[in-house]
Amino acid sequence: MPIRAELDRIDMKILRELQADGRMTNVELSERVGISAPPCLRRVRKLEEAGVIEGYRAMLNAPALGFDVVAFCAVGLTLQSEANLRAFAEKTLSWPFVRQSWMVSGESDFLLHCVARNLAAFQDFVIDELTTAANVDTVRTMLTIRQVKNEGKVAFD
Repeated sequence: MPIRAELDRIDMKILRELQADGRMTNVELSERVGISAPPCLRRVRKLEEAGVIEGYRAMLNAPALGFDVVAFCAVGLTLQSEANLRAFAEKTLSWPFVRQSWMVSGESDFLLHCVARNLAAFQDFVIDELTTAANVDTVRTMLTIRQVKNEGKVAFD
């Protein structure tokens, strides 16, 4: 798929560097990409305003914070009208256990990435919240064993 934003070689360098370390100063970024600080800052702001850079955040270690269960839930809805899909998508925003949510094609309608302190808390969420939500037909849960990759970055050519 082609890149939708008009990006030159310097913009791509900026994006690569910020993905590697979003906390670096503008001066350090400008040195790494080979331009002076003022135009570098202008480029970063332009990338932010264009929505290419959506934000900056710290990556946290969930188990170190006491969140030991990571699971995925494949959810099938009874009816897949636009209104029903939109309503379920909106509902996922209110569930703290759901960290990411995708509308998908195939056997399920949504794939939810869930994080919980323990198995009992996750089971309570699935039984009390997820399976009882309006228009939910099927829920298949997949508990993770071990994370083997967490790149979290866009792979550039």
